[in-house]
Amino acid sequence: MKLSNFPNTRLRRLRRSEALRALVRETKVEVGDLIYPLFVVEGNKMKQEISSMPGLYRLSADLLTKEVEEIAKLGIPAIILFGIPQKKDEVASLAYHPKGVIQQAIRAIKKVTPDLLVITDVCLCEYTSHGHCGVVVDSYVDNDKTLELLAKTALSHAEAGADMVAPSDMMDGRVKAIRQALDGNGLQNVPIMAYAAKYASAFYGPFREAAESAPQFGDRRSYQMDPPNWREALREVEQDIAEGADIVMVKPALPYLDVIRKVRDTYDHPLAAYSVSGEYAMVKAAAQQGWLDERGIVLEMLTAIKRAGADIIITYYAKEVAQWL
Repeated sequence: MKLSNFPNTRLRRLRRSEALRALVRETKVEVGDLIYPLFVVEGNKMKQEISSMPGLYRLSADLLTKEVEEIAKLGIPAIILFGIPQKKDEVASLAYHPKGVIQQAIRAIKKVTPDLLVITDVCLCEYTSHGHCGVVVDSYVDNDKTLELLAKTALSHAEAGADMVAPSDMMDGRVKAIRQALDGNGLQNVPIMAYAAKYASAFYGPFREAAESAPQFGDRRSYQMDPPNWREALREVEQDIAEGADIVMVKPALPYLDVIRKVRDTYDHPLAAYSVSGEYAMVKAAAQQGWLDERGIVLEMLTAIKRAGADIIITYYAKEVAQWL
């Protein structure tokens, strides 16, 4: 079998210079592809360092406004908010309270950066005393009892001014419940970005410290996806699309590039991927030790996520990438 037409064909010709490489580059990461996650706490002048995620902080709403102004100036189009309340209970009351930490943060952000897209994570784990993503009945997360609270939470975010809501709980039927709640209250133009294929991953550890959301008993494997499964991911995505999701997501990103590719090849919906806290923490820790080129590694990782098929990347490196690019 003839393998090449060498010497007439020389594939290295287009690699001779950066200008040539850039001209024929197939995959490009751009600032407009990125969403930056932010952690919001109650109070004033609160800036709490996240030990497992160096360079990142929990911020109160007054300090958050300065942060979002910087984010907007960097050209990052969107943020996604995670709230940490002062009090928690078994039914996540402060998740859907009109004066909850996220609801107040949305209003504050919209006053200073009205054009910055504000996306809100819709889940109950940060707000429940037990740390699970829904209502617990007899040590089991009750799917259907949770749906009502998720819909109330999403509605309260949208009423506060959120541009998009993003349910991450992995309850069956949550997209439909949220869509019905939004549409029934005149908010039919608020899109839903569904964490459609969210795996029960070991890469979430630093996030659980940041959001103070570790479960107090058991784990989340009865509702988050089993990591060995990819065909099931397609069923999850199909279900969320059928229920009204405008954007679907795969989480985590880097260990699930194959799943991102399968989703992209199967569906035409806009596709997001979440480069999660463990991905950030590993690179940041190694870079601090001088073991790798942080900029090179991060840009290569994000390029791989885009090449796999993601249109949108949620990354804790968004600010740094915006400066590098």
